[in-house]
Amino acid sequence: MESIIRIAEKRDVPYMLALIKELAAYEKAPLEVTNTIERMEADGFSGHPSFFAHVAELEGAIVGVAIYYKAYSTWKGNYIYLDDIIITAEMRGKGIGKKLFDAVGAFAKDCNANLLRWHVLEWNEPAINFYKKYDATLDPEWITCKLKKEQLESLF
Repeated sequence: MESIIRIAEKRDVPYMLALIKELAAYEKAPLEVTNTIERMEADGFSGHPSFFAHVAELEGAIVGVAIYYKAYSTWKGNYIYLDDIIITAEMRGKGIGKKLFDAVGAFAKDCNANLLRWHVLEWNEPAINFYKKYDATLDPEWITCKLKKEQLESLF
């Protein structure tokens, strides 16, 4: 049976969060996920969503998700930031990631975005090779910086 790609619905959030936790384990950071079903439902399915998502469904089960949002670049203008594409381990290599990536690309095109941007871990060779198939620019010059919630609370 063929996987179906569709826009995520609120009812998909528990499965999306399960995939996020699966990815965190794969990336050797399982304790870093602090998101909750309730937060994701509010953040993604309110009147002003913070993120958008597509899910991959196979025989009624969610086997993949792409989570992305609209952003702005002072140099490029509007763009789409792809936060994650996650495919459950047993379904990787079956073309589902391509379908999800293509759905996000189509969303970016429909939004008249000037850029589609994402990050990939330097050791994640399967993902790097996947993105190279799209002739993506892998930019080694930029370093990702972040302040965690605890830091924000103590600094500001």
